[in-house]
Amino acid sequence: MQVNWDSNKCCHAGVCVKSLPEVFKVEDGQFVIDPSKASEEEVKDVVCQCPSGALALVD
Repeated sequence: MQVNWDSNKCCHAGVCVKSLPEVFKVEDGQFVIDPSKASEEEVKDVVCQCPSGALALVD
């Protein structure tokens, strides 16, 4: 599973980071996404909660 992030759409609400901090985090000032750190279902759920639509699943 791959998750894309559109920095231009992101409103920085923090839903992803607060919901799955092991998957969505900021390291050295860069937004990092590691979907292998949670189940596919958990990642999909958080992506669907993104208020700005900045996160998208890629098949």
